[in-house]
Amino acid sequence: MREIVFDTETTGLDPRDGHRIVEFAAIEMHERVPTGRFLHLYFNPMRPMPPEAEAIHGLGDAFLAGQPAFASKAAELLDFLADSILVAHNAPFDMRFLNSELAQAGLAEIAEARVVDTLELARRRFPGAKHSLDALCLRFGIDRSARVKHGALIDSELLAEVYVELTGGRQIGFAGFEAGMLQAAADAAPIVRALREARVFAVPEADMLAHAAFVDGMTDPLWRKLEKL
Repeated sequence: MREIVFDTETTGLDPRDGHRIVEFAAIEMHERVPTGRFLHLYFNPMRPMPPEAEAIHGLGDAFLAGQPAFASKAAELLDFLADSILVAHNAPFDMRFLNSELAQAGLAEIAEARVVDTLELARRRFPGAKHSLDALCLRFGIDRSARVKHGALIDSELLAEVYVELTGGRQIGFAGFEAGMLQAAADAAPIVRALREARVFAVPEADMLAHAAFVDGMTDPLWRKLEKL
C-alpha cells in the first residue's frame, strides 16, 4: 500500500484571510516503510511574510521572492501524490491550505476521505496526553535534534516515524514470525541420524538376590495393595 506523509508551512493560520502555502514536502511510504522518494517545494506566496510566521519556520520574503508560484508546480505535486492515502498531523489545517491553493490554480480539490490525521490517531491512543509532533517524538524515542525550526521536510520525516509507531510499530507480528519459522522448517533439509544398536547390561546374580531380599523385607508395599484390587 502506497501512502504519502506530508506537511506544509504557511504565511498564517487561515487561507480565508489570504494566507498561502510557502513550503510543501511529502515522503513516499510503501507498507509503512519509506522508499526514499520525496517531493520538496518552496513557493512565492505573492504577499509579505508576517514576522510571527517567519519566526516559526524561518522563511522570509527575500528567500521566497525567488521561488515559483504554487500554480506552476501544482501538476508536479499532484503527480507525486497520485491517488495514494495522505497522512498529515492536524490534517484539516494542511488540507484547507492545500485545497485552497488547488482551487486558486483552477484544479479539483482533494477529498478529505483519503487523508489520515495522525493527531486524531494520537488523541485516541493517548487520551489526555500531549499530542504535538515534538511530544510524540519524545514519547516514541524519535531523534528530533535536527528540528531547530518548523520545516515541511524535517517534519514529514519525523511524522513518518511517528505514524509507524502510532499504527503498531515495526515489530513483526507473531503470526508472521510463526509462519516464517514453519516455512524455514519446511525448506530445511531433513536431519538423518544413524541408529545405534541397543546395549545390554548384565546384572550380576549377587545383586539380583540382594534386591529380591530387600523387596521381600518391605512391610506392606504399595504394589501388593494394587495386586489385590
